[in-house]
Order: sequence, then structure tokens, then C-alpha cells
Amino acid sequence: MLALPICNAYADRLVDNMQVHGFVSQAFISSSDNNFWGETSADEHFGFSELGVNISAQPTSDLHLAGQLLARRAGNLDDGDIRLDYVLADYSIMSNQSRSLGIRIGRILHPLGLYNETRDIAFTRPGILLPQSIYFDRTRDLAFSSDGFQFHGEHRTGSNEIFWQVGSALPIVDSPELELALLSNDWPGKFEPDTSYLGRLFWEKNGGRLRLGLSYGYVDMIYKPGLLDPLSRGHITFEPAIFSLQYNEEKWSATTEYALRKFDYKGLGAINDQTFTGESWYLQGSYRATREWEIFARYDNLFADKGDRNGEDYAAATSQPAYGRYARDFTLGLKKVFTPSFMVRAEYHQVDGTAWLSTLDNQSPTVPVRKWDMLALLASYRF
Repeated sequence: MLALPICNAYADRLVDNMQVHGFVSQAFISSSDNNFWGETSADEHFGFSELGVNISAQPTSDLHLAGQLLARRAGNLDDGDIRLDYVLADYSIMSNQSRSLGIRIGRILHPLGLYNETRDIAFTRPGILLPQSIYFDRTRDLAFSSDGFQFHGEHRTGSNEIFWQVGSALPIVDSPELELALLSNDWPGKFEPDTSYLGRLFWEKNGGRLRLGLSYGYVDMIYKPGLLDPLSRGHITFEPAIFSLQYNEEKWSATTEYALRKFDYKGLGAINDQTFTGESWYLQGSYRATREWEIFARYDNLFADKGDRNGEDYAAATSQPAYGRYARDFTLGLKKVFTPSFMVRAEYHQVDGTAWLSTLDNQSPTVPVRKWDMLALLASYRF
């Protein structure tokens, strides 16, 4: 007899504590050569848009539920179909004034660097594009979320705060661009996820004035051969380590991140066993002239293999352009906030190299151009 009133009370609390938010963004992009989010070097300049709706609720004081649906168009990388970006249950095991401990279960956002967990929301990004040397858009699905669990905690003492997350999950590996990025071809087989691990440790001083962090992941993917496949069943493991540093003042911020990305190929047959480490870093400064206006500058540097920084060994072995193995991007950007819900951004990129370009947007017979420029504009509204 008590079950129905209890269920009704639980449902009422769930509805009362529910929040619905969302965002919509549309970009205009034009590039002198090469393509990014569509044929931007030709006549496709509006190939990127985002529409997201996220819901959160707290049915009890210890349980938080959240999820997001996303429709994203990004050239040939995303076609605008609605997807489940993340959905999770977050249970608080312990919480007091000095420390907390909890566990998340579901499709969980990856704690990588400073920006990965909020990379979809234009208001939280430092520009229209995140630094592509670390936050690759071509492999966004692999980097953004995965299915598993994560422990997280905080410890606060005086002006110091320590945040940590550690967990295990199955990565999302069904993106066509991922196979092109890792195997340089669209083979008959497909990737399957294997148990992977991810963690992050951050220290903040004075409410985030100084932020210092380390993120690490171990991602394991199994290649399952298809019919008449020249490749064998094998593994590719990917180990990113990201070092993050940020200093914030009222008017300005300075940010840098440095990443090492170890790749290990084993048992693929036609592709020799190999191990190499990519390297990337960026320096970024932003100045908030007023509440409405912000400018920023960034230098972003990527090497696909730090043992072959200029790609010369790769070019000799494959007859492919050496500049496909590196990218140096100088960016200037401007943001105008019209209301707390609406903003516009503009940024200019001068790029040397093509290492972070999508293969799907830059397919043969077009040969990517080494030095190229890009202008991007974006309008975003949140609710």
C-alpha cells in the first residue's frame, strides 16, 4: 500500500529538480586551400552546425542524473543525425566541507585536459576551434565519451583544491574517420573496443586563479578483419598524457598544454608492428577588455611522430607529403557577447602543415596544400 505514494513522491522530486538546457551554433568557414568541416576551399562555407539538448535531475540528495542529445553537422565527419552524447548516473558516496567521493556510471565524458568535457558548448571553448594539436575534431567521438564507470573526488584545504577522476570504459570506435586516421585506408574490417582506462588529477589555487593538471589514458582497440582483408586481427593501443597549466586574472588568462601520444600497433599483418610517440603543445593568451569583448592569440604545434618531426622519414617510406605529419597553427580570435545567451566569434588561422585535417574532407585526387589560411565565424545561442 505504501509503494504507490513513495513512487509518486520520488517522481515529483525528480520533476521538481529537473533542468533542461541547450545550445545551437552555426559557423561560416572559408579556407584558401584544404577543407575543414566541409569543402571550405570551394563553395561549402556553412558545413558546421550544432544543436544540443541536455537534461539533468537530482531525484535524491546523493544521486544526480544527466544526459545530452546532440545533432552535429561537420562536413563529412558528421551528418547531423541525432546521437546520445552522454548519459550517466552520478552517486555521491561521501561529501563534507573538506572532501567528497562519488562514482559515475553510463556513457561518461572523458576528463582530458582543460576543455574536453565541454568541447561541444561554444560558450566554454577558448575559440571556435579548440587547439587541434590536442583536441582533434577528426577523432572527436573517440576522445569525447565512452561507456563505463568513473570514480571522482575532491579535497579542499585553505586556498587549495585537488580534483581527481579515474575509471574504466569501452571506447567508441565506429567512426569512419578513425580508421583513416589510424590505418590510412578504409579496410574491409572494423574496430572493436577493448577495456580502456582514463584518469585526471588537477590542483587549483585561489578558486582557479592557478590551475595545474595531468591527464592520462590507455585506449585499446581491436581490429577485426573483414572479407578478403589483407590485415590480420590485431591491436592498436593509444596512450595520451596531457600536462595542463593555466593562470587567470580578472582581465586576462594564460594557458598552455603539452601532450605526448604513444601509439603501439601489434599483429595487423600487412601493417608492420610499430611504436611511435606523437608530441603537441600550444600557448594561448586571452584578454577580456570588457564583459562583452574578448580577444585571444594562440600558437599550436603538432608532430605526429616526435622522432620524425619534419615527416622526412615518413615521406621517404610512403611517397606521401612530409607536411602531412605536422601542423603549426597561429590563430587570432575575437569574441563579442551580446547577451548572456548569445555570442559571436571570429578567428583567423595561418597554418603550416596538414596533420590534423580530416581525410574524409580532403580525399584524393586533391593533394593537400602545405601552407594555408582559414577564416571562421560562429554564432551561438544557449538556453
